[in-house]
Amino acid sequence: MLGLPLGLVHLLNAVCVLAAVAAGPQGPWDDQGYAGVSAACFVSLCLSAIGGLITLIPSVRRAMGAWWLAPPLVLGVVAYVRMATLA
Repeated sequence: MLGLPLGLVHLLNAVCVLAAVAAGPQGPWDDQGYAGVSAACFVSLCLSAIGGLITLIPSVRRAMGAWWLAPPLVLGVVAYVRMATLA
């Protein structure tokens, strides 16, 4: 039962990362493109933090295992790298 909300958070996070990586600004003049990618990265980082904090709850960690920390960590790193290399 605990996996459903956590899975939804990870799925939403993956969609945000995909949007940030796949869609980008069309050129150096595209301010809206840069803003959109930055927003997707920020939302992804927030969802990674939420997913990681939910997984760190002792009852969730006991029931589901520590490997559930991998998706928010990987997605958060990808979003951070995309945001850092955007400029």
